[in-house]
Amino acid sequence: MQTLESRKKDIVDFFLKKHLLINSELLNYLEDENNFGDFTRVIESAESSKEIEDIAVLSDKIKSLILCSQENSLNWAEIEKHRAKSEKKGILGDGGLHEKILPENGSRIGETSKETGNKIKVIFSYNKTPKKREASDFVLYFNNRYYAIERILKHRQEMQNNLSISRIASKKEREQVSTICMVKDKQYTKNGNCMLAVEDMTGEINVLVNKNKPELFNKAKNIVLDEVLGVVGVNGSGIIFASNIIHPDIPLAEDTKKCDEEVYALFLSDIHVGSNNFLKEDFNNFLKWINCDFGSKAQRDTASKVKYIFIIGDLVDGCGVYPGQEKELQIKDVKDQYKACAELLSKIPPGIGIIISPGNHDAMRLAEPQLPIYKDFGEPLYSLPNAIMVSNPAMVNIHSSANFDGFDVLLYHGYSFDYYISEVEPIRNNGGYDRIDLLMKFLLQKRHLAPSYTSTPYVPDITQDCLVIDKIPDFFVSGHVHKAAAANYKGVTLICGSCWQSKTAYQEKVGHIPEPSRVPLVNLQTRQIKMLKFGGDA
Repeated sequence: MQTLESRKKDIVDFFLKKHLLINSELLNYLEDENNFGDFTRVIESAESSKEIEDIAVLSDKIKSLILCSQENSLNWAEIEKHRAKSEKKGILGDGGLHEKILPENGSRIGETSKETGNKIKVIFSYNKTPKKREASDFVLYFNNRYYAIERILKHRQEMQNNLSISRIASKKEREQVSTICMVKDKQYTKNGNCMLAVEDMTGEINVLVNKNKPELFNKAKNIVLDEVLGVVGVNGSGIIFASNIIHPDIPLAEDTKKCDEEVYALFLSDIHVGSNNFLKEDFNNFLKWINCDFGSKAQRDTASKVKYIFIIGDLVDGCGVYPGQEKELQIKDVKDQYKACAELLSKIPPGIGIIISPGNHDAMRLAEPQLPIYKDFGEPLYSLPNAIMVSNPAMVNIHSSANFDGFDVLLYHGYSFDYYISEVEPIRNNGGYDRIDLLMKFLLQKRHLAPSYTSTPYVPDITQDCLVIDKIPDFFVSGHVHKAAAANYKGVTLICGSCWQSKTAYQEKVGHIPEPSRVPLVNLQTRQIKMLKFGGDA
């Protein structure tokens, strides 16, 4: 039987013959014979067409992109150039690597509104064909998450000397150590201290956070299972006594990005067309206003400058979403719901670009990342000349020009929100659903939209974790909770859309009070936010 070392040597020799180097992370991935076979077939195909002649080093960072070339043609010549450029600028995450490498006619980038003239570029929209998943896919999925966030944490000053858990075991007691790890378990001891069980690719270890360190202990209250973080502390016997917890977090923006003309973007969510509780009159008031037929002169003037409308999920109420839903539906066929929704959205002026992503009530799989709304059900939406359909989550760039690189908008409906409002004490005790901005800030700190295994159903993609927030957005927008909110965190504008549905029987039962018919309006020139109200209390 071939030894591991000899196999590694054979893998390295294979790529050397092709004048290519590979990094250690990619080498570890290729140790699996199945991975090696799939990967080399793609490489040989690209080699025959001279697509990789400009590449010197193959890294784990571009592994997923190479594997995606089986479905998409890659711009290989840009890979090495863009990687070097990104490193010089200190860009974390992919730094727009998808945008540079994938072809302009691909499904992930370059899609623009058909009639508006407004540049809308899709940076990321998940569109992989569903297929059978195996247990090994989950392992690769979590490995990819670990590596993605590890790369972010390695740039933190506190983690410059991080060690693998297996190497910590060889260190002396009371020696200062640091490691990057994934949280496996979280408990509180009988003395009230927080005990974490953490792991990496090499082993497991316990981390104790002492209650007598109030600032650190409060930070530990925000820790959730399966998140990736950094630990700094003193080595003990099979334990680290924590002195600091390092979250991947986003850096503070040097400047708040603004454009040089007065244009506006609107953020809607949770329209719920088809429900008995759909507030059609309120939505018609919104449509009148966006057509400059409603409100004061100043309000109509503002409406004339709206260029972008984002709809972040739950366009329709759906069918079979919860038991007994049919009793609360005005339109019982989901195709008819989408038809009615498209008829409403068709009244939006054609000069406004509409970006649409799905939610948990839309007619599609619940598991994330969700594909764009299925055309079989939502075909009328695809017929709208100014609409662009994206996945959940998605990243979209708007209003770029020759002199301005535009605004990056991260869209996520927010199905995981319920879990964290319930499970994270500081969020639950400081407003819960009434302070959704705290939760959005929390997810940016984790650099993940659903870090805990049970917080949302998901599809274990073997090439990447699409819920990792690797590229820092200018706007992070969501919905789901039926309450409007707006805030700022380190230069990122946080926006949660409202809803267009009155209180349902379920909300009445659980004591949830929605805030319908409110629309966050953002001036892209000043980044100021106004909350427009189209309901009876407006």
